[in-house]
Amino acid sequence: MATVTSKVLARTAAATSSTTLYTVPASTTAVVTNIAVTNSATSAATFTITLDGVDLFKDAALAANSTALFDLKQVLATTKIIAGLASAITVKFQISGVEIV
Repeated sequence: MATVTSKVLARTAAATSSTTLYTVPASTTAVVTNIAVTNSATSAATFTITLDGVDLFKDAALAANSTALFDLKQVLATTKIIAGLASAITVKFQISGVEIV
């Protein structure tokens, strides 16, 4: 029987170049369920998040001192990655989901 574990897949400040935020562990399937992106700067920023090399958000605008919340259901197989970047390090990502083993 499969074991399903809810967890934070990534919680980190964004880099200004593409960085791996999460890699699905071996023998595991992950389902991304929620993404929160915050910008604590007094100026607007942009962010990009990719799932297995496919842009989920590409240069998406994020207003100053704001948070964007996204509910979704995206499945990622073993060894697939979530990557991201932003125009400023004041942008933070929290990606939640479940791992199925």
